[in-house]
Amino acid sequence: MEIKTEELPKEEISEIEFPRIGNGRYIEGVGRRKRSVARVRIWDQEDGEEFNIFVNNKNYLDYFKNIELQKIVEAPLKKIKAQKAYRVTCQVKSGGIRGQAEAIRLGLSRALVLLNHEWRSILKSAGFLTRDPREVERKKYGKRKARKEEQWQKR
Repeated sequence: MEIKTEELPKEEISEIEFPRIGNGRYIEGVGRRKRSVARVRIWDQEDGEEFNIFVNNKNYLDYFKNIELQKIVEAPLKKIKAQKAYRVTCQVKSGGIRGQAEAIRLGLSRALVLLNHEWRSILKSAGFLTRDPREVERKKYGKRKARKEEQWQKR
């Protein structure tokens, strides 16, 4: 028995239309992770400009030397395939370098959702919109660290 398959007409794949923000305007999102706080702004990409993310007025490739951290920062834009549509600027302070990268990812994801609500399900399923609540426990008096006690000796 033969199964006949009909070829579906190939539709022209056009560039996806991304929402425009406006000249000189931006969308802002705030991300936090551990002690790091990132203020992320999304701008329209200017003609002829390459894919750019600036962190504290430096290119993210120069700011984050580790390739894994670079991938964390650019992940939301790659997930929705909008690398060339927007320019991103971030102001990050305190915390470690990993916490800063994850704070930028959360802030960028929140800003993208404000721009287009349909992207929420895509970013949510990837885990980019979840605020990681883990923080360092504070040191208590009478102890060496948060929970570590003084060593006890019998004699």
